[in-house]
Amino acid sequence: MLGAVHPSRATPVASAPESPATASVEGRVEVSRALTSRRPRFRIYDEPGASAPPAAVGEHDERQNIVVYIERVPSGATPAPTGNAVLRQKAERFTPRMLPVVRGTTVHFPNDDALFHNVFSLSSAKEFDLGRYPRGVSRSVTFDKAGVVQVFCHTHSDMSAVVLVLDNPYFAVPDADGRYTIPNLPPGDYILVAWHERIRPITHRLHLAQGQRAQVDFTIPLPAADAARER
Repeated sequence: MLGAVHPSRATPVASAPESPATASVEGRVEVSRALTSRRPRFRIYDEPGASAPPAAVGEHDERQNIVVYIERVPSGATPAPTGNAVLRQKAERFTPRMLPVVRGTTVHFPNDDALFHNVFSLSSAKEFDLGRYPRGVSRSVTFDKAGVVQVFCHTHSDMSAVVLVLDNPYFAVPDADGRYTIPNLPPGDYILVAWHERIRPITHRLHLAQGQRAQVDFTIPLPAADAARER
């Protein structure tokens, strides 16, 4: 496992956040190398279906698997969870591959494929098994404990996803250019975390004053998927 790489120091940005009573943090996330490994596609059960070809994993794809979040916020500063999210089964993949949610969110798992799927997890943060169900059916799970929940399909062993359950809604997934923004934070001291399932979380301490818009950039040193499985 690689050690943490320190991000750049938080620096003020000229423009103010949406609310003058709050602060925000933004920045850019870079992946330290372009990945060319392919996710293996194999199955234990030989169920017929049009399998999507494996795609090369590139920097843009891996940015979508990164979450930047605030580790803790002051008591009483956390809004209620939004309530619902969706993790689809489509083309024999879970979409999105990584889904960040707030603790208490209900996630729906619709099956969009013309074959049966199953959704289950043995993770300590949430253990469940939704059974096999066909196209057009959706089943759901409420995630009431923070942590990393690895999701799989019994029928198609190459299908996997991650639900990252967080204690507060102050998080962001980088866009196609690697940029992220976490707005409307109460002024205070925070730990900002950049998370990817194949590395140790990278942390950065920062102080946010009222009306401040801070800039924190991260470089994520991702090992190849095969190398990460060997660790």
